[in-house]
Amino acid sequence: MTNKNQYRKKPVFSGHESFACKSHWLKRGYDFVLAGHSFNNEDAVVHLGVGKNMVNSIKYWMRAFGLLKAEGELTSLAHKLMSNENGDDPFFEDTGSLWLLHFNLINEDYATVYKSTFIDYHKQRNLIDGIKLQNFIKHLCFDGTSYKNLYNENTVKRDIGVLFHNYCSHSNGSIEESNMLLAPLNLIQETEDGMYIFNYDTRNSIPANIFLYALLVQFPDSKSISFEAMKDLALMFCLTNNDLLSIIKQLCVSYPTQIVFSDVAGIKELQIRENLSKDTILNNHYLTE
Repeated sequence: MTNKNQYRKKPVFSGHESFACKSHWLKRGYDFVLAGHSFNNEDAVVHLGVGKNMVNSIKYWMRAFGLLKAEGELTSLAHKLMSNENGDDPFFEDTGSLWLLHFNLINEDYATVYKSTFIDYHKQRNLIDGIKLQNFIKHLCFDGTSYKNLYNENTVKRDIGVLFHNYCSHSNGSIEESNMLLAPLNLIQETEDGMYIFNYDTRNSIPANIFLYALLVQFPDSKSISFEAMKDLALMFCLTNNDLLSIIKQLCVSYPTQIVFSDVAGIKELQIRENLSKDTILNNHYLTE
């Protein structure tokens, strides 16, 4: 059972102006900030070539994906991915970059609905009912906390709608409507009766190094990580237990002297026998792609 009081920090909802993140927005936002512009300036609409609401949305998604600091500075990950000189994947053509951004969106927890949905709600069910999800988030983030008076039904409902729009392909819609950054991951699918499900069929496209990077971010300096402890990460990536074992085996083959998987007396754990740098692991992904 999920602990209702686990959200000690203030939950964050809204800020996206009801826009899902379009595939070209992050690079546009990166170049905008790199050129010395500010999202708070009146001329931002001119430099970005979008309306005021979209300016706010681009800023929000830059923050939510961990590419922009609260002070308005670009993060090291933003430069690594989108630098015009030596960026690894400025236009997010590598699916691994999308998995990386998906992980960051949940791990940063700037947009509360993503962690609440992909981990907490996901632990209990694979079928996503929008109304049930909304009630779940209400109880998880607000009931029994000092933030209970901050709950706004319409705000949370909009956040959930934008989440669905971010991940669901809209092949029957306009090009503009289908051009969402995370839609190629196909992590959530709409059913014929208007419900949604977490899609486990997409798991084969998760690069092992991206998974390892996420593991090292979540468990910094850990020498051993239990199989149970990795299950939240598996939920993020829609991995079954067998999928999780499979990707661990891949990592053991790729890093034979550094990573060992132990299964003794039913106790499964990943052992890291040499220091692994998350930045090196991320470099390894892009060097091999």
